[in-house]
Amino acid sequence: MIKDQQSSYASVLRAYRLRFSRGGALTAIVLILLGTGLDVSLYPNHQLAFFAARVLTAAALAGVLFAMRSAWGERNVQALTFCWLLAPQLMIAWMIQQTEGAHSIYYAGLNLAVFASGIALPFSLWQNLSLGGLTYLSYVAACYLHPGGVQWNGAFAVNSMFLVFTAIASAVCTFYNEQARFMLYQLKAELADNNAQLEATNRDLAEIKGQMLQQEKMAALGTLAAGLLHEVNNPVNYCMMAIDVAIEEPAARDSELLSECLADAKRGMQRVQHIVSDLKTFAYRKQDADHYSARFMFERALDSAVRLVSHETKGITIRRELRGDTMVRGDEAAIIGVLINLISNAALAMRKHGTVNPAIDIAAGAGGAHGQRLQVSVRDNGPGILPEHLGRVFEPFFTTREVGQGLGLGLSISYSVVQRHGGTLVADSAAGFWTQFTFDLPCAAHPP
Repeated sequence: MIKDQQSSYASVLRAYRLRFSRGGALTAIVLILLGTGLDVSLYPNHQLAFFAARVLTAAALAGVLFAMRSAWGERNVQALTFCWLLAPQLMIAWMIQQTEGAHSIYYAGLNLAVFASGIALPFSLWQNLSLGGLTYLSYVAACYLHPGGVQWNGAFAVNSMFLVFTAIASAVCTFYNEQARFMLYQLKAELADNNAQLEATNRDLAEIKGQMLQQEKMAALGTLAAGLLHEVNNPVNYCMMAIDVAIEEPAARDSELLSECLADAKRGMQRVQHIVSDLKTFAYRKQDADHYSARFMFERALDSAVRLVSHETKGITIRRELRGDTMVRGDEAAIIGVLINLISNAALAMRKHGTVNPAIDIAAGAGGAHGQRLQVSVRDNGPGILPEHLGRVFEPFFTTREVGQGLGLGLSISYSVVQRHGGTLVADSAAGFWTQFTFDLPCAAHPP
């Protein structure tokens, strides 16, 4: 963690140094050329030579600036910064040697560069100490090479002390500036981490809020379902009793159509009972551990489902492919409800999209390990489901229909029904081409 932070800091510091070095070099060029006024005022006899030296030094700094624009220059910004800082120091030392030696006022320019390197520029400690040492050595060389020589007392001693003081003060400033820059970077990094954590916390809180709202909806739905179950069961029971009596009548037994209609009516009443019961079960999120043990023919359940949604599938071709034995175990009415939901959803989507030659293919056959489960698929050639919606189709209250056209509970309840039968309801789709729902049921030939 610390190593990564230091590596990241080094990258940031490199860009920081590059920016400040460019600005410092431009400033140095301007100050060097403006120093011509000092030459004219103090040493008019040397003004031409000094002007030429200033132009050459400024050109050297400009070359360094140009080098900094390259990838090589960006990688070696510290060395280039040291070079352009040392160039004016050598120029000033030469001017001191050419004029008054230890008595030259130009030694102040040496102090200015050393002090600026520690205060204004992002130098490292060793660079600042090196610059201070080389500056002092160039001053000593300039004084010794002066025709008048040098005396250790007087102006040379004072100026030497000031240069040493400046180098020490600049080095101390550089050290603490480095510490301050690193601490500032750490604070920024911590602030960024805290902001990221805060955003994650806000997302978690939003998700928790959504879950709480969902639970409130589920509780309200459970209360409503419980009331419906109580209110609807009585009239449904009366209807069931009346249907059972009617089925036993000779007229019903003699008429195949009447017997079939009464059987459909009975299944419809059973479906009403199971729909309310499923809503209550789903709302309270209870999971039945035991598989339903009743046996029924899946083909018969499919026939009932197709008949019950015939008013929604007018003009739609329904093709079946049932392979082998379709005897399964489970809740027949609940499975009819699942099939009704899948078929009616497909019919509605194709009708809304205006699908040409709409068709629904329903297939069932043995699958799973040792053929212990019946694999069922319901596929249509409708508009399909968008990828961003495919992963949410089983979420409660999620719907792509218009407001008031559905609660978004059909597929959620169907998923719960299949899950209670030990299976899984899976959705697959190619947007614009087809949609397929697949689920499995336990075969009756195999023990639960």
